[in-house]
Amino acid sequence: MAMATTRPDGAGGGSTTDADVIVVGAGPGGSSAAYHLASTGLDVLLVEKTTFPREKVCGDGLTPRAVRSLVEMGIDTSPAAGWARNKGLRIVGGGVRMELPWPDLASWPGYGLVRPRLDFDDLLVRHAVKAGARLQEGTAVTGPLIDERTGRVVGVLARTGPDREPVTYRAPLIIAADGNSARIALALGIRRREDRPLGVAVRRYYRSPLTNDDHLESHLELWEGRPRESRLLPGYGWIFGVGDGTSNVGLGLLNTTDAFQHTNYADLLRRWLGALPPEWGFTEDNAIGPVRGSALPMGFNRTPHYRDGVLLVGDAGGMVNPFNGEGIAYALESGRYAAEVAVQALARAEGPARERALGHYPAIIRTQYGGYYTLGRYFVQLIGNPTIMALGTKYGLPRPMLMRFVLKIMANLTDPRGGDAMDRLINAMTRLAPAA
Repeated sequence: MAMATTRPDGAGGGSTTDADVIVVGAGPGGSSAAYHLASTGLDVLLVEKTTFPREKVCGDGLTPRAVRSLVEMGIDTSPAAGWARNKGLRIVGGGVRMELPWPDLASWPGYGLVRPRLDFDDLLVRHAVKAGARLQEGTAVTGPLIDERTGRVVGVLARTGPDREPVTYRAPLIIAADGNSARIALALGIRRREDRPLGVAVRRYYRSPLTNDDHLESHLELWEGRPRESRLLPGYGWIFGVGDGTSNVGLGLLNTTDAFQHTNYADLLRRWLGALPPEWGFTEDNAIGPVRGSALPMGFNRTPHYRDGVLLVGDAGGMVNPFNGEGIAYALESGRYAAEVAVQALARAEGPARERALGHYPAIIRTQYGGYYTLGRYFVQLIGNPTIMALGTKYGLPRPMLMRFVLKIMANLTDPRGGDAMDRLINAMTRLAPAA
């Protein structure tokens, strides 16, 4: 159908705004893609259903893997710029409390970060805008615009502004970074794979003296009541100091556990926190805001990652790490990979040559994460068995060498070439695992 073409910063009802690439969703994956695309000089329209700053459910903790992407984007990650740095991971479980420093590697920074998503996402999207991306806030994409002749996606349909006026945006390429809702993918028939893991996490902020903790703290066991042996609850927990007087405290469950479908997560959080030392401050009087929850789409639970002019990044493509629930690092990286593919594709004539370039995106993603995520899927199946989890906690945690190995594989932090014996073993395991 014929439509007028305009290039306003905003769009009224029924108008069409063209771009080289439309990015749907301005979370970390979308902002990363928009930044890298705009940095090459492409015209990028970044469409976001909310307005910034906006809250997002997350643990707010960034491993060195995520930090590297931020550094590559030229973002100042110093404490003076508002970041809380951490030295490593503290693991609590089986009566053991062990601090593991982040690995000293050539390929990754030696520190992690914490920053609330309310601020973090706003910083990232402004960075993309500074690079040249055009941000359209308050605009909810309702579905893809499909060329009936070719079957390809040639834009998006949306509603924008306070009156939710209908608007159409056109572009030869779409990057879907619309999170777990994956509206674009669902419209194309790309549904969630039931054979892949899914997690649910809830979190809440508390005023706490632990706010300046220099380690991310992970609880492999959640106990209710005192003494500790009273009752073991399902799931795993975290306590991340935000550095602003508060801590982000939360817990998660995997769908490989029997309790996944039968748990009141807010109540589970309350019961666990009630057993922690009161001087930590995790009480109702110190709570800031409600308990909020979100799904964690893991291990490529939505494929294929490219179809008919649409590339999936981050949570929209089920790219959360099954080992540790980390999603931001993989959203940032996949946004960059999608941008690199899009740049090469748009340098070719429309048709088979461009399609070959776009079709390479799933192969890139599979090469980067496929074998590793396969190992992660095996891992979540194992820890879904309470007996195996209890044995691992009892006999694994007291062994520092083993736990350093576990930290490297769970955080996906190895030097790809050279490295130590642990790196070589993990890299070999990843290569040998089927990248499905």
